[in-house]
Amino acid sequence: MVVANPEALSVKHSMRRSRPNRGFRSTGMGWLFAAPAVVILLFFFIVPLGYSVVMSTKNWPLLGTDRPTNFPDNYIQLSDNELFMNSLLFTVKYTAIISIILLTLSLGLALLVQESKQGTSGILRTVYFLPVVTGLSTAALLFLGFLNPTVGPMTRILSFFGMEPDWLGTPNLALTSTVMMMTWRFAGFYMVIMLSGLQAIPQDIYESAAVDGANRINTFRYITAPLMKSTFSLCLILILTGGMVAFEQFYILTSGGPDNSTVTIVMTIFREAFSQFEMGSAAAMSVVLLIALVMMNVLQLRLVRKDESGETR
Repeated sequence: MVVANPEALSVKHSMRRSRPNRGFRSTGMGWLFAAPAVVILLFFFIVPLGYSVVMSTKNWPLLGTDRPTNFPDNYIQLSDNELFMNSLLFTVKYTAIISIILLTLSLGLALLVQESKQGTSGILRTVYFLPVVTGLSTAALLFLGFLNPTVGPMTRILSFFGMEPDWLGTPNLALTSTVMMMTWRFAGFYMVIMLSGLQAIPQDIYESAAVDGANRINTFRYITAPLMKSTFSLCLILILTGGMVAFEQFYILTSGGPDNSTVTIVMTIFREAFSQFEMGSAAAMSVVLLIALVMMNVLQLRLVRKDESGETR
């Protein structure tokens, strides 16, 4: 009969008891490290979001303490708000235009940098990225002076050719001016993202395609574009979100004019809250905008994942 070593049994028993304690300690340390981020998320996102939802269900004047519940009147009245509906259409139009331009131009710049020589690529990358370090408000003020009809250099240059466009005084040119500024400001940012996606594609695939006789168009269509879907998706989500919440560029450049032709959704929310003093209606607009952004991004991510799963099959 074999007698078990009592020292070994005691060591094994102590190890079994220490395993749950180790798991508990590791979980506690994980929560401890995550606590600052959780606190920031709670107080700067969850609480304001919940407070906005509550405000949207009440007649909540900016000044005053009488705040009766009027749900769902704030949401129903949005369809009768002409400024909100016009700003919604304009914001969608602006977002579509800026998305097409930024995606196309940033991809072109990324391809140009990738195909350039070793010494030139660094210079081009720096030149294209320089406007990104400029703040959005600073860039808008820069273009405001650049396009000034009286002292702006753009007007003086075009006057030599007999053209004196009022860049910020007509609806179409005001939108064009803002798109120009946003393209100058953000093209380099999305170029860097596109360039990282291009450099992640293995060169062996391109070499195999070249051996098979594929030209540049076919290489881009069948290799670059499919392998860049995730990068395209990331850039598109950022551009769409930025376009739908556009505020500073139009507030500084056009102030929503002329004749409220360049008023965005966020500008309408700002006016509703701090000019009309209707916080409840402004909160309802914010909730509608948030729901639209979430649905748009979820739909886009599902489409991208569906394409990727279909390709892997």
